[in-house]
Amino acid sequence: MNSSAPAPYGPQTAARGAALRRAVTEETLGIVGAPFALAGKLVERAGFDAIYLSGAAFSAGGLGVPDIGLFTRDQLVEQTRILARSVSIPLVVDADTGFGGPRDVEETIRMLEEAGAAAIQIEDQVGPAAGGKRCGHLAGKEIIATEAMSERIAAAVAGRRDQGTVIIGRTDARSVHGFDDCLGRLHAYRAAGADWLFPEALASRDEFARVGSEFATDATPLLANMTEFGVSPLVSIPDLAACGFAAVLYPVTLLRLAMKAMEAGLAVIGAEGTQESLLDLMQSREELYDLLDYDPRHPERHAAGPAAALENRP
Repeated sequence: MNSSAPAPYGPQTAARGAALRRAVTEETLGIVGAPFALAGKLVERAGFDAIYLSGAAFSAGGLGVPDIGLFTRDQLVEQTRILARSVSIPLVVDADTGFGGPRDVEETIRMLEEAGAAAIQIEDQVGPAAGGKRCGHLAGKEIIATEAMSERIAAAVAGRRDQGTVIIGRTDARSVHGFDDCLGRLHAYRAAGADWLFPEALASRDEFARVGSEFATDATPLLANMTEFGVSPLVSIPDLAACGFAAVLYPVTLLRLAMKAMEAGLAVIGAEGTQESLLDLMQSREELYDLLDYDPRHPERHAAGPAAALENRP
C-alpha cells in the first residue's frame, strides 16, 4: 500500500499531542480502541478523550490475521491517517516494535506523526522477523535487551518533529523475566526519553499499585491495558487512578462486542430467514446519518468528499 496515496477522510489533522499531554494532568483518561473510522466517531461522541489504534485490533479486524507483526508500516500509516481524520480527539497508535532498527524507528515516528498520531507506542519485543512477536498477554514472547530498547526509544524521540507528540515506552518484561525486571526497564525507558510508560500484562492490582508508587515522585504518566481475557485483572478507571495511572486502554473491546453481535445476527438470519427481529438492536439509518453529520436533503455538502462537507457546515 502506498503511504503517500490519499485516503477517503476529512480535513488535515492538527497536532493533538499537546492536548493529550494536558488532558492526563486533569484526569485519568479512558482511551478506547477504534476498529474503524465510524467506531472512532462513536467513541468521540460518547465523550472519551482519545481513541486508540491497536495492533491486535487492526491485525484481526482490518486484515483478518493474528497479531504477530504481519501488517506493514505503510498499512499502519494509512489506517492512522483514516482514523485521525475521522475525529477531533487525539489518536494513540500502537507501532509495535517500530519496523526495524533505530533509523527505521525514526522514520516510523515521522510517518505516523505526519499521518495524525498524537501519541506513538513502541514495545521491547523482538521484531517479527525474529519469530517471537506475540500479543502482550500471550506466552512465548521474546524481548530485546534493555539497552537495545533504550536505543529504540531514543530513536523515536529523535524522529518526532512536533515536541508535543507523546512517545510511549512499553515493556513486556513482566511475563518474560518477572516484575523486578519490568520495573527496571521502565526506569531505563524513562531515562531514554519515553514520555509515558506502559507496563504490559501486570498480574494483579497490587502490581499496578506498586508501579504507580514507583513513579509517583516524578509524575511520569503511566498507561494501563485493560484488555479482556488477558492476564491482568479488569480494574476500573477510578481504581487505576488511585494507583497512579494516567490513562487506561480498552484496545479490542469494541471489536469484540461488534463481532459477538454479528455472530448473533448471523445466527438469527440463518434460523429465521429474515433480520426483522433484529431491527431494535441495530443503529438506524437516521442514527448513522447523524453520526456522519450527513443530511440527505443537502447532498451538495458532501459531493466533494468529507473535507468539503466539514468546511461547508452551517
